[in-house]
Amino acid sequence: MSTSRVKFIALGTRGSELAMYQAKHVSWSIQMKHVDISVKIKTITTSGDKILDSPLAKIGDKGLFVKEIESDLLDGEIDIAVHSCKDMPTELPEGLVLAAFGTREDPRDAFIGKAKSLTEIPQGGKVGTSSLRRRSQLLSLRPDLEIVDIRGNVSTRIRKIEELGLDGTILAAAGVKRLEREQEVSFYFNPDEMIPAVGQGVIVIEARTDDRAVLELLEGENDSDAAAAVRAERALMRQLEGGCQVPIGGHATVHGDLLTLNAYLGSIDGTRSIRDQITGPWKEAVELGEQLAIRMYEAGGDEILAEVRGEAGQGHIDPISHP
Repeated sequence: MSTSRVKFIALGTRGSELAMYQAKHVSWSIQMKHVDISVKIKTITTSGDKILDSPLAKIGDKGLFVKEIESDLLDGEIDIAVHSCKDMPTELPEGLVLAAFGTREDPRDAFIGKAKSLTEIPQGGKVGTSSLRRRSQLLSLRPDLEIVDIRGNVSTRIRKIEELGLDGTILAAAGVKRLEREQEVSFYFNPDEMIPAVGQGVIVIEARTDDRAVLELLEGENDSDAAAAVRAERALMRQLEGGCQVPIGGHATVHGDLLTLNAYLGSIDGTRSIRDQITGPWKEAVELGEQLAIRMYEAGGDEILAEVRGEAGQGHIDPISHP
């Protein structure tokens, strides 16, 4: 089926400033390549946008920012959905596929505050984040710090630094840069020190598996290096997580024919953690992610996962038998 049959695309997205930037970027990219195609953006309010008074760790963040968008996609109300890849659950609804991965922006975490390095944050300082991954890694590096749960968009979280008397907050560098606010960043974490979230910095386009014309169209929006990196990261998370919320970081890079994946698995308080790395052919991205997950699990990750799931009131799931 030829893309020439596609004349109009309804694109679904969240309505935040960053989400709209990403949606407009994808819309512009498609229309630059296909001048005869019209793209209309539809904003959709998700559960994650509505529930703002509870930490994500307590309400469970899997799918909170995508479910309503995916529902419209399955119902045919929209043709494609644009997401921040790090918001995507590892399991997709039947009938949907991650069809294209955009070129990765800066994957690092950024600190916004007065301190110019991790060591400059005052003893016992307060840092705002709702991310268990950031909480765990930060406490593993600076156990004296107090972590304060804050949520909201980029502007809201930056504003809360002063409102809550925080020493700073941690945001994805990609979002800060896309909104042209990098002048507010005090310092960037080394990605080996604070391993990024799976998919961080990548815009992903989701489509229906049976919409061949749209899938063909989206081939031109896919960055093969980013796609391979994210496949490895998501395989790692899927293998370890088993559908539960766990402090996991995964960051893959592709150089030539080789892919290197760095990973982190830790307890919520950062007192126990495992860091590991694997390198292999990028064409085996999924297998590399699964292999690293199993290796970390067998190196003590099983005990960390049991501890985290116990704190969350979740049953034990063996990731080796739960791919």
